[in-house]
Amino acid sequence: MIISRTEIRVRYADTDQMRMVYYAKFFEYFEQGRSDLLRGIGLPYSRIESLGFFLPVAEAYAKYMKPARYDDLLVVTTMLKEIPAARIRIEYELRAAAGDDLHAAGYTCHSFIDAKTGKVSRAPAFFTGAVERRFHQPG
Repeated sequence: MIISRTEIRVRYADTDQMRMVYYAKFFEYFEQGRSDLLRGIGLPYSRIESLGFFLPVAEAYAKYMKPARYDDLLVVTTMLKEIPAARIRIEYELRAAAGDDLHAAGYTCHSFIDAKTGKVSRAPAFFTGAVERRFHQPG
């Protein structure tokens, strides 16, 4: 399993009239965690795209447990639990940095799209290789 942790401070603009983080913002927090996870394995989106692939979201899910509010410091734990074949599923937990309260959990599934043809593809070898190397690293 590959795990990445990202701290996010809730901005005032992220909140709604009820003074809670607007539900759709959690997907933006997930996206930041996903970007950091990919960067951590040496494959930021810019690199993936320069190698001729896109990773659009094909499915997204979130379950909300506890509201987050302006100025809360949150930690997104992003997890890749298996080496992708045709799709990649990334899981998320969003917790308070202090106290460990679980605010939300969810996942996103992504397809690999060949940028030249626009068609769905299997996970390219450069991607699976980078993931496999991280899966086999000690610690």
